[in-house]
Amino acid sequence: MKKCLTQTAFLISLLLLLPTLSLAGDFIVTRVYDGDTILVTRDRTDTRKVRLVGIDAPETSRKKYELGQTYSQQSKKYLTSLVLNRTVTVTSYDLDVYNQLLGVVIWEGININLEMVRSGLAEVYRGSPPKGLDIEPYWKAEKEAKAAMRGMWSLGDKYISPKQWRRMKRER
Repeated sequence: MKKCLTQTAFLISLLLLLPTLSLAGDFIVTRVYDGDTILVTRDRTDTRKVRLVGIDAPETSRKKYELGQTYSQQSKKYLTSLVLNRTVTVTSYDLDVYNQLLGVVIWEGININLEMVRSGLAEVYRGSPPKGLDIEPYWKAEKEAKAAMRGMWSLGDKYISPKQWRRMKRER
């Protein structure tokens, strides 16, 4: 009986992990939405929207003739230059509330999520990181980008975090 319960528990655990595990692997980046969200495709049939986990980039505007947050276009352009039409490896951590894959994107050994923070075109996500993600390198990269005043950190006191900017836009 104990062996049966152990096997059942193992199978249930495996089934719970399958959605996350099946989303990991190599994909081609087919679109960059903004500085922290991309669209990836595998075998032309498996298309996923990926939110780069652990980071928060300046917000782009959803309206065609409205400006987004300062540095939002630079962030999107830089991410585009790094990954668009390239084969990347996505390691998934979970799905977000919009059913987007939360993942670390690797291209030729480079952690793209971390590179966005290093460049000063994204900050460390201020919420709780998903289980298993080592967030310390992200904090270190942000500290270095701030000290060097790279990207959005060059704004000094005028800098507004993406989270604050979204809140201000909702309040209008």
